[in-house]
Amino acid sequence: MANFDREEQLRQLHEKRKQNTITKVEEAIQRLQKGSKAINFNSVAKEAGVAKATLYNHTELKERIDFLRNQQERAFVDSRIKRDENNQNAMIASLKRRIEKLEQKNKQLEEENKQLREKENKKITEYFMKL
Repeated sequence: MANFDREEQLRQLHEKRKQNTITKVEEAIQRLQKGSKAINFNSVAKEAGVAKATLYNHTELKERIDFLRNQQERAFVDSRIKRDENNQNAMIASLKRRIEKLEQKNKQLEEENKQLREKENKKITEYFMKL
């Protein structure tokens, strides 16, 4: 039993658990990416079955999750801007069509008013001619 080193055994056990945790987290990140799901500390911790504190305490995992989260946020903002531009263009086109229809309706009403005024003038003229 002289060869038994308790500290070394604990170090090896700790290193093995650390590697298992890193593997679980990496696999969880890959699953989230394949599923196009949000990558953040909550989602990764839940998917990997580890505590959020574990992710924050492992510097390499923390940096990786921060990087992926920021990358997703930029992609989301870029797609949102593109979507907003498309919506804005569609809205402008819709409003232009509506303006054209209203202008046509306005011209039609102006023409009807003109004809009604002419009829009214004729009737008034006929009325006064009879007097």
